[in-house]
Amino acid sequence: MTSAPEDAVRVRPYDSGDEEAVVALWGECGLLVPHNDPRRDIALKLAFQPELFFVAEAEDGNGRTRVVATCMAGYEGHRGWLNYLAVDPALRGRGIGRAVVAHAEAALRALGCPKINLLVRRSNEQVVGFYERLGFEVADLVFLGKPLRGQGERK
Repeated sequence: MTSAPEDAVRVRPYDSGDEEAVVALWGECGLLVPHNDPRRDIALKLAFQPELFFVAEAEDGNGRTRVVATCMAGYEGHRGWLNYLAVDPALRGRGIGRAVVAHAEAALRALGCPKINLLVRRSNEQVVGFYERLGFEVADLVFLGKPLRGQGERK
């Protein structure tokens, strides 16, 4: 596939048949890290707010569709979160990421969510400009984490 403008992309809820394509896309986008099992992350999302897990699909030029973007959104009643936003590297700059984020924002807004947060790994800081163009602001915060699982388990 060489082109997929935003209007040729359909954002829809994740379906279990998407798993292989989603995991492959996350790999292409550099979102896979040793301490996170992507299939486990998918299973966890499907157990909690699966309606907020979105994929974007586009035709591949042969009449078939394929997954070209993903976004896991979440809302616990205080803030919304975006995770695993991924767009096929060959299709970036065509409005697909913007469309997926807009879809997630609309879903969160419908739930009464007042604000969306997201985290960006230092290894992916080049994406910050994209988020700023969508209205996100770099927050003056220090992010802390604490593992609650044993050594060798997901962190």
